[in-house]
Amino acid sequence: MSELKRTPLFPEYAALGAKTIDFGGWDLPVQFSSIKEEHHAVRTNAGLFDVSHMGEIFVHGSNSEKFLQEVVTNDVSKLTPKRAQYTFMCYEDGGTIDDFLIYKLEENSYLLVVNASNIDKDYEWLVEHNNYDDVVITNKSDEYALLAIQGPKAEAILQKATETDLSAIKFFRFEENVSFKGINETALVSRTGYTGEDGFEVYINKDAASALWKLLLEVGKEDGLLPAGLGARDTLRFEATLPLYGQELSKSISPIEAGLNFAVKTNKEIDFIGKKALAKQILEGTTRKLVGLEMVDKGIPRTDYPVLHEDEEIGFVTTGTQSPTLQKNIGLALVNSEYTEVGTELYVQVRKRKLKAVVIQTPFYKPGK
Repeated sequence: MSELKRTPLFPEYAALGAKTIDFGGWDLPVQFSSIKEEHHAVRTNAGLFDVSHMGEIFVHGSNSEKFLQEVVTNDVSKLTPKRAQYTFMCYEDGGTIDDFLIYKLEENSYLLVVNASNIDKDYEWLVEHNNYDDVVITNKSDEYALLAIQGPKAEAILQKATETDLSAIKFFRFEENVSFKGINETALVSRTGYTGEDGFEVYINKDAASALWKLLLEVGKEDGLLPAGLGARDTLRFEATLPLYGQELSKSISPIEAGLNFAVKTNKEIDFIGKKALAKQILEGTTRKLVGLEMVDKGIPRTDYPVLHEDEEIGFVTTGTQSPTLQKNIGLALVNSEYTEVGTELYVQVRKRKLKAVVIQTPFYKPGK
């Protein structure tokens, strides 16, 4: 059995009482205090996450925009420097290779932030489909740490640690070369996140990660900032109906089936891999769709539980839990399209029991509501 990989912040976990688990080959904290406490901290104050397992792949060269246009679904030509964009890479049949963010650093220079479990696969796919001599693709995932500070107080807390005006960084924008008090490395700071709350993601050299982590926990103490683990990250993103690769998206689940059409631009001029299949899905509709479920009977809809209409299996749960914010048992499920209307009564097979559920509107949670 291969040894688990560890982020540059692993030495900080023990002092904070973290409980770690194997997450896709990484030794990562599932919680520091409790999942619910950390979840509520992010919804009301702020939480600090170590997401350094994510991958950073750089694409440079005079044909870099053209190349990216050929391999991703969104329209990269709409990006200007200091802006980020959510996108997918897909197979020819429309199945998803990965979902990720593209940062346009400057003309002909991009940063792709990809899912940890897909770093090698994504890098190899990009290299394999690069037909331009001047486009250079570099995997620098091992050089960076990534800290995410999320929650309504995230800006106020992070502002205490830097002189850069964070209020000037709008949603899906970023600044490079941001300095932090007492830290000898600068960082890229973007107004992005995976929790449904306002917040920032901070990319910094791995050698400065521990110092920045400690600084933020110190300056955020009086505002209720808590270190948060994978457990809260999952319940937070789930309530906001943000997809998790391997559950709501996969080789066999397309972005259109997952209801993420906004990041698939089939009208852009350049043909991209999967464009034909995705355009057909948009035009003709898909046989399956992702829906929100609320349990009527007592029970929790867990990942891969079958979803039934009467006695016919019509889909499966992709993610489900008891929502800490809403105090309801809810789930996301990929089901046959004819059963996706809000109010439709379905059943979830929970072990040997068939429990009633109803299709509800998503996202389950929006900030301020």
